[in-house]
Amino acid sequence: MSASLSRRKLLHSATYGVGSLALAWLMRQQSIGAPARPELVPRKYDLLPKVAPLPAKAKSMVSIFMQGGPSQVDLFDPKPKLNELDGQTFPGEIKYDNAAQASSKVLGSPWKFKEYGQAGMQFSELIPETASIADEITLIRSMHTGVNNHGQSIDAMNTGRAVSYRPSLGSWLAYGLGSESQNLPAFVVLIDPEGLPVLGVQNWSNGWLPSLYQGTVIRPREPRILNLDAPPQLQGAPQARYLSFLESLNREHLSEHPGESDLEARMASFELAARMQSAAKEAVDLSGETADTLRLYGIDDPATKDFGERCLIARRLVERGVRFVQIYTRYQFWDHHGSIRSALPSACRKVDKPSAALVKDLKQRGLLAETIVHWGGEMGRLPVIQNDTGPDKVGRDHNTYGFSQWVAGGGFRAGYVHGATDEFGHKAIQDVVTHNDYQATLLHLFGLDHNSLTFPRNLQEVSLVDKQPCGIVQSLLA
Repeated sequence: MSASLSRRKLLHSATYGVGSLALAWLMRQQSIGAPARPELVPRKYDLLPKVAPLPAKAKSMVSIFMQGGPSQVDLFDPKPKLNELDGQTFPGEIKYDNAAQASSKVLGSPWKFKEYGQAGMQFSELIPETASIADEITLIRSMHTGVNNHGQSIDAMNTGRAVSYRPSLGSWLAYGLGSESQNLPAFVVLIDPEGLPVLGVQNWSNGWLPSLYQGTVIRPREPRILNLDAPPQLQGAPQARYLSFLESLNREHLSEHPGESDLEARMASFELAARMQSAAKEAVDLSGETADTLRLYGIDDPATKDFGERCLIARRLVERGVRFVQIYTRYQFWDHHGSIRSALPSACRKVDKPSAALVKDLKQRGLLAETIVHWGGEMGRLPVIQNDTGPDKVGRDHNTYGFSQWVAGGGFRAGYVHGATDEFGHKAIQDVVTHNDYQATLLHLFGLDHNSLTFPRNLQEVSLVDKQPCGIVQSLLA
């Protein structure tokens, strides 16, 4: 300290410093809102059906999630230029995800395309059953996340941002609208018998929403729902008495800790589990379905049996009031970095017929108008060769800059192609739909505003799209 600094000057300087800190603190409080106040009406978390704040067309949704990234240029987005330049050097810039196996050689599609439906939608010969529902779907050819890794792009498509452990779309819908059924979960996940997708259980996480809103897994084999049945010695009257006693303890504990959302959610989960013991078993029991229905979904064919069963269970769930169902393929099922000439047809054989059957079945039952069906993955594939070690071993690397997915029902346009990629199918260049645009549009069809459906976190109200620039894609709407 300078010897010339008097006590008066020291106090004067220090006062200005304290004043600056105080001003900064006040401005901080204004930027994040006033200090937290007790809520006049405590928030209550349950799965009771809620009236959508805006006009709604959709009541439920089935997302058929093709984890790994189906090749749009081989299935939905034909590019004659690729076949014209097949084997030649790509005349532009490519962003590779795996530079070690990258090649600049153009890879034309080995499969033929045809036009289907009144709109003349073009589909590959690999997906004839999907082509048969051309007049029911909107085909989006201009999807974009721009995040070239699987995990981050899955997060973007499922949770709004390429950040881990945020609430998933199904959790937001369960939180915003509850469930039409009080005997089944609002959000159900149907997993593949060969394993979980990339990110595993994180895909159906409730994030920071109360645990009541996380996805409930239905397994592809019995027991389809784990821990649903009570031990033999507790079944019947003993279980009823036990649950009644447990509820009284929980209610007493809650009265001593009002507003504990985790405790409320856990209690609601216990109550739901008890009601599910009969309702869930009936919902996943296919023995009462007709032979025609089983054939429609391909359950009579070993190649499509498993996926057909899961698509049929999805129909039975939304029919019984479940809000959101997500069907997953196994880990990297569509991640065709190599051997695409054999791997892609095999993948298509598994899912093509059951996926189309779900749309047909919902329509004939009068449910498609209020049920959204989504089919797509977290990315597509590049227009050039990866793993250039022979014709039977070549594949395609990741592409999140322009890929395809389709949606049907629930207020989406029918028989409509939206957007376009460049002449190589690499980048979306017309009517681009980001993951947040897609999510805002979905919420709109459910009667929810993507900026208003929020949850308090760290003194801020956060949403699915979380302040990202986006909007409702009006041209997708019927």
